[in-house]
Amino acid sequence: MIATPQSAHFAEPLPLASGATLRAYDLAFETYGTLNADKSNAILICHALNASHHVAGTYENEPNNVGWWDNMIGPGKPVDTNRFYVIGVNNLGSCFGSTGPLSTNPDNGRHYGADFPLVTVEDWVDSHLRLIEQLGIGKLAAVMGGSLGGMQAMCWAYRYPDRVANSLVIAAAPNLSAQNIAFNEVARQAIMTDPQFHGGAFGDLHVKPKNGLTVARMIGHITYISDDQMESKFGRGLREGLKFSFEPEFQIESYLRYQGEKFSEYYDANTYLRVTKALDYFDPARDYGGNLAMALAPASAKFLVISFTTDWRFSPARSREVVKALLHEKKNVTYAEIEAPHGHDAFLLDDPQYLGVVRAFLARVAT
Repeated sequence: MIATPQSAHFAEPLPLASGATLRAYDLAFETYGTLNADKSNAILICHALNASHHVAGTYENEPNNVGWWDNMIGPGKPVDTNRFYVIGVNNLGSCFGSTGPLSTNPDNGRHYGADFPLVTVEDWVDSHLRLIEQLGIGKLAAVMGGSLGGMQAMCWAYRYPDRVANSLVIAAAPNLSAQNIAFNEVARQAIMTDPQFHGGAFGDLHVKPKNGLTVARMIGHITYISDDQMESKFGRGLREGLKFSFEPEFQIESYLRYQGEKFSEYYDANTYLRVTKALDYFDPARDYGGNLAMALAPASAKFLVISFTTDWRFSPARSREVVKALLHEKKNVTYAEIEAPHGHDAFLLDDPQYLGVVRAFLARVAT
């Protein structure tokens, strides 16, 4: 399946939760499959922390650039593009094509850099609604996402209940725990204390806080996989024996450094700061005295909530909080807890039971 990146421009100012306003903005997106005559078969895919709108297929001249959810989306796959019109959309603040810190600030003709405002999950959903309207789609057959994408799917359901028929909330939580916020803060500090950060103005100086980004990614990566998976994959294995140095001697050290350094080559530090803050801020129950059921009460979608047994970042207990709140409000919700050894990253992998649950749920979606 060949994917073609697209971009939509929005001239109408977008008010943000922070109080700032984006005068105008662009959203990068890709589509797969065919929109039917009454435009009732569209599924919106929301991405997680460092992903993008490229959710499936490859580009014509980049056969190795495979979409991050290609095992899930495509002809005959659980999200079947023979039946559904799938939209992969990129978030504001990203460094992958939507307006973000690397974009030109219309107020001064320079890159936004550190001046790009903080954005929230709600801001993303508001901006994505305009894309859906621009595509002429009145109601989405489903909104779907994992991790931070699952939070967006949840937000769509209560913020725009008339626009979403089904919500697939995968490996997500109703808010971050203090431990998760702590991980994000340590990662941000790694970036902001990098000597090349320059208060976020590193782009103007043609440098990049690579060391900070590398450490931030290493911290994040530790939380994406389970202890058992890390032990099984690396154990206390050595690369070339003990050398009594601070160079990577254990295989896990080498792996984390490789992942971190690779990440620092292509990701933007100002984007990382903003995306992790959006994660920290998400908390639909905040305006209801901590009552999640009240926050989700407006939703009218049918829900599929999926968790993975070894996901300690967003544990099954956090998903059950969402399910319990939905059941309290007598919502239509299906819950699946998948036995999987991979930790949080399980939502990206080929687990037959997991993929089967999604396939079965979407088979019942009317279009």
